[in-house]
Amino acid sequence: MAVTDLLVIITAVIINRVPGIYFPDSYLSITHVCSLNIAFIHASRDSSVWLTVAFTFDRFLAICVQKLKRKYFTDKITAVIIGMVSTLGCLKSVPWYFVHEPIYIINNIPWYCKLKDIRYTSLWWTVFDWSDRILTPCLSFFLIFSLNVLTVKHILLSNRARKRLRVQDGTDGRSDPEMESRRKSIVLLFAISGSFMLLWMTYVAQFFYDRFTNNYKVKGFSDPKFILREIANMLQLLSCCTNTFIYVVTQRNFREQLQNILLRPLKLIK
Repeated sequence: MAVTDLLVIITAVIINRVPGIYFPDSYLSITHVCSLNIAFIHASRDSSVWLTVAFTFDRFLAICVQKLKRKYFTDKITAVIIGMVSTLGCLKSVPWYFVHEPIYIINNIPWYCKLKDIRYTSLWWTVFDWSDRILTPCLSFFLIFSLNVLTVKHILLSNRARKRLRVQDGTDGRSDPEMESRRKSIVLLFAISGSFMLLWMTYVAQFFYDRFTNNYKVKGFSDPKFILREIANMLQLLSCCTNTFIYVVTQRNFREQLQNILLRPLKLIK
């Protein structure tokens, strides 16, 4: 999740947004490079979103169906799932490379990217566009919310049963590491899924607004449609870089591993 989130920042912000604003005439603005980068943006974004879904499902099984934990929770299966999600995210994003055309052609070199008219008139592109938005983020939104509701419900019921047993055993006043671990799981789930849903909400609203009004033209930088679109894109990109920070705050093991990585060069020098 951290790697795909970092790829979103690299492709969408460092390679796409920053050069587009400060270095508009660089080779990154050549149409073929621009189209390829847009496809990479969608691939890394979809992989980030669906790895969040996979993480939510992983936590659901680990907490609610513990019988499967030892049998199926192995490094090999985890690597296969991550590979499948990443591969499908890349394959799903291939059409985005072919939907752009150059704005200018100078010395036989195509520059910049704009959407082809077929993007709005073709039935196939309309189906692809709707399926793309339904899968990411609508379906992922629904899956994350549903799995978290079931997980939290299971944790609360388990806590009540455990509390009754501790009252009967006379250990109710003592600290309980198991219940503390469950509380941390709830906090982590709500932090990741809550930030995901809140930050994608504007993007979903903007998509449905454009499709139902069928008005895609922007009059200028002060046009409310342009402002809404940019805010939606900004929040959507922000959602793809929050998971790493959430891990740093909530997970002790993650903080320790991150610290080891940062201190590794100093240890090698010594």
